[in-house]
Amino acid sequence: MNLQRTLAKSISFSGIGLHSGKPIHCELRPSRPDTGIVFILEMNGGIRSRIPARYKNVGALSYNTGLRAENGEILTVEHLLSALHGYGIDNCEVWVDNTEIPVMDGSAAPFILLLCEAGIVRQDAPRRTVRLTRPVRVGDDNMWIEAEPSDDDTLSIEYTIDFDHPSIGRMTASFSDDPYRFAHAVAPARTFGFLREVEVLRARGLIRGANLQNAVVMDDHRIISGETRFQDEFVRHKILDFWGDIVLLGHPLVAKIKAFRAGHRLHAQLVETLLKTPDLLVPVDQTIRHRILQWASSGNQPVRETVQ
Repeated sequence: MNLQRTLAKSISFSGIGLHSGKPIHCELRPSRPDTGIVFILEMNGGIRSRIPARYKNVGALSYNTGLRAENGEILTVEHLLSALHGYGIDNCEVWVDNTEIPVMDGSAAPFILLLCEAGIVRQDAPRRTVRLTRPVRVGDDNMWIEAEPSDDDTLSIEYTIDFDHPSIGRMTASFSDDPYRFAHAVAPARTFGFLREVEVLRARGLIRGANLQNAVVMDDHRIISGETRFQDEFVRHKILDFWGDIVLLGHPLVAKIKAFRAGHRLHAQLVETLLKTPDLLVPVDQTIRHRILQWASSGNQPVRETVQ
C-alpha cells in the first residue's frame, strides 16, 4: 500500500521575500494524516490565519502563487510546495511569521536539502491519489495546458516555453514523477526575469527582494547574473512551478500533462477545471471499476461487475 508521508522532525529556515523584500522565518512541522499542506501565519505572538494549500484558497497569481484566507495571505508558496511534492510529503504544517515564503536562491533546491535533513515518516493511512479519466484542455491557441489519462501510475509533464530573447527562445523539457530526478534535475532551476521589467514590477509592489543571487536576470541581449545551472534552466523552472501549483488539487494526481507558454494562472485554471468537472477524476483504487461502468454505459452488453 502507498502510504501518506510527513516529516520525521521539525526544521526551520529564514530568508527574504522575493516580492516583499522583508525578512521571514519559517518552520516546517510534521502533521497528521489527511491534513495536507497547511500554512499557518503567526504574527505578533499569535496565530493569525490557517490556510490549507487548496485551490479554494488561491489568491495572487501574478508572478507567484499566493494563498489567502479571511485573516491573512501567504505569497510565493509555489517553490516550497514544489519541493514538498517532489519529495513526497503529503502532510506538513508551514509556520511563517510574515506574508511570504522566503525565496532562498530562487529555486526549490534549498528546501529539498531541508527536507532531507528533516527526514520522512510513513503514516498509517493510504495516499488518496486520483487519476484523470478523459482528456481536458484549458487556455487558448497562444497558451494552453492539455491533460490526458496516463498509461502508468505517474504524473508526467512536457512543458514548452517561447520567449523572444536570444538567451531563451523556444525550449521544451519533460519530467516524470521521480524524487531523485526532481532533486537533481528540476529543484535547482531558478526563477528568472528581465531587467527592463524591474521598475514597473517594483512600482506594483513586486520583486522588491529579487537580486542577481536569487534569480536569473537578463537584459535585452544576454544573461547578466552569471552562468545558468542547466542549458534549459528556464523551462525546468516552469516545470518546478507547475509541480508546486498542482498541489492545490489536494490529492496526488496520475495524468500526462502538456503545457505550452503556460504559467501560474493556467496551472490554477487546470486545477479548477479538474475539481469542477464531474467524472474527470476517480480515486486510483476505483479506476478499474470506473472503466467497467463506463464501458457498460456506452451501449455495450451488460457486464457482471466483479471488482470490489
